[in-house]
Amino acid sequence: MHAIGALAILLSLFWIAVVTLLVVGAVKATKAVAAKVERTEAHARRVVENVTLKAKTFTKPGAQGELAAVRLGMRTSLTSTREVLTGGVDSDGQLSEALRLLDRLDAHAVELDAELRMLEREPEPSRVAAKLPELRERAGRITHSAESMRWAAQDRMQRFAADELSRLSEECESEAGALRHWDRAGEGAAGAGNGAGTGASGGAAASHAAGGFAGAGARPGIAGRAGRLSAQEALNLAEPLTRLGQRLRKADPGSSAS
Repeated sequence: MHAIGALAILLSLFWIAVVTLLVVGAVKATKAVAAKVERTEAHARRVVENVTLKAKTFTKPGAQGELAAVRLGMRTSLTSTREVLTGGVDSDGQLSEALRLLDRLDAHAVELDAELRMLEREPEPSRVAAKLPELRERAGRITHSAESMRWAAQDRMQRFAADELSRLSEECESEAGALRHWDRAGEGAAGAGNGAGTGASGGAAASHAAGGFAGAGARPGIAGRAGRLSAQEALNLAEPLTRLGQRLRKADPGSSAS
């Protein structure tokens, strides 16, 4: 009995946990759907308002048309800036700070847009003419701030893209050179052949020069040897000449006696 009771308690707890998870999941899904519907509705309402303002700029002359143009320019600038920053924040975390600044700027834009909308319903033209310059100046400051952040973010993303492209180009060139390895091998073989040819030419020139030097050295030796042979022949001729001289001296006294 105790085991059956414990099993029943465990099953009850399990079913309670499952039901709780289902309820939490359903609530989260409902909130997500509601938030998505709200965003879609806000976007659709904003698009309709922008189209209406654009139509007013062409159809309503005077202060009313100027008010519509101011509201439209401020809305368009903020929307474009948010799209640029949101699109680049995933790859560049520093744009998150710009997004926070844009949220604060958007809060001022919402207040100003409400004032401009109220001024559009103002029946007194003098009141509209008196308030319009101040509101236009505030709208211009908001628009300028949004445009500055948008242009800076665009320049930053383009710079990063250019740097990445430069690095990628260098890597591609390096890989292309590695794929053409036979070109470098051919250049190395040609350089070795040129070096061998130069060495052979230098060796032949050296051999020719050495031969020339040997020939030049051999000629004085031959001349010297010829000189030594001439002296020996002179010595060989000296003895007969001496004997001839002695005979002549012996013959000379006889001739005197007779």
